[in-house]
Amino acid sequence: MSVWKQLFTRNMLICVFTGFTSGLPLYLLFNLIPAWLRTEHVDLKTIGLFALIQFPYTWKFVWSPLLDRYALPMLGRRRGWMALTQVGLLAVIAGMGGFSPGNDLATIAWIATLLAVLSATQDIVLDAYRRELLPDIELGLGNAVHVNAYRVAGLIPGSLSLILADFLPWSTVFVITALFMLPGLVMTLMVSEPHRATPPKTLREAVVEPFREFINRQGWQSALWILAFLLFYKLGDSLCTALATPFYLDMGFSKTDIGLIAKNAGLWPAVIGGMLGGLWMVKIGINRALWLFGVVQILAIFGFAWLASIGHHLEIGAPERIQLAVVIGLEALGVGLGTVAFVAFIARTTHPAYTATQFALFTSLMAMPRTFANAATGWLVEGLGWYGFFMLCAVLAIPGMLLLLKVAPWNEAKW
Repeated sequence: MSVWKQLFTRNMLICVFTGFTSGLPLYLLFNLIPAWLRTEHVDLKTIGLFALIQFPYTWKFVWSPLLDRYALPMLGRRRGWMALTQVGLLAVIAGMGGFSPGNDLATIAWIATLLAVLSATQDIVLDAYRRELLPDIELGLGNAVHVNAYRVAGLIPGSLSLILADFLPWSTVFVITALFMLPGLVMTLMVSEPHRATPPKTLREAVVEPFREFINRQGWQSALWILAFLLFYKLGDSLCTALATPFYLDMGFSKTDIGLIAKNAGLWPAVIGGMLGGLWMVKIGINRALWLFGVVQILAIFGFAWLASIGHHLEIGAPERIQLAVVIGLEALGVGLGTVAFVAFIARTTHPAYTATQFALFTSLMAMPRTFANAATGWLVEGLGWYGFFMLCAVLAIPGMLLLLKVAPWNEAKW
């Protein structure tokens, strides 16, 4: 089957739905809720505390064994949890707009936390379902489709809902946003349940066996190399973009410049890069994709260093905006390429019998650099300046590339 024919298959269509329904709640938490609170005159410090709702995404592996072990009475082990979380998300999102940030802020915080827990739980089961659905040769392309649909979903709470809020009450905006969960729910009801492995028979087996199986399959040394790779492959890229918006402001760009350019130069190169990356992986395999796309990620960091070397702009015209677009576009392309290869590697590393727990653990490790980066970058920039900071980010990207020699050698063209 040709690459293009593989793209237009039932499995790829399912990945479109899994990506979209996974991305919508996350972007609602990160984009729509802060905008809603700010328009209702909630102070910035309080809005900043809402970043703590990222906690469930980092620690979702703690309860993932429950999803491997237990099946709900209807629809099966994977589809049952998918349907439950999607119905819960639809109801929580629709109901959130009925509260007032001025009077019910504590209630809204609890609802947002519930939304994050449901969203993280949905991610666990969608990742597991996708891993069990796709044969190994389709992992690269399927995960590329999923990641791109995930990003496109951000246009709903990050763009459409904000536009609607200028014309409709917030309660109506949240109901309309919630309705975009329906396609994912319909998909869940229509697809079949995968049966690639026998589920764990006890909760103890569901908790212990995923780790034992991973270590026995890889060996202690290889397992540690893989875990180190999961931590370091995206470290330089994560550090580089953690303070991207303050960096652009320090270079003299206005918030309008950043908003307009980032929306266009940031989203579409990431989507195009993700799709091209998925198609290339069908031809070259995941290992070689990790090497090539990792190089693009490092080049993107040098784009930020180049912009920092130019320094603060006293006047902003077309050439300066083009410079910003080039830097943002290159970084988005690197993220698009690197992420699809990275997620495909994670999927390949999991065992079908313990997909939920292993996938959740590995993606949590993947998210950790971003969490620590947000805490450390301000200190690093103050000490090194922007140019020195970005050069440090480039250096920190090298260990992840070197670990490819151990976990994904170039000459092993594995899918």
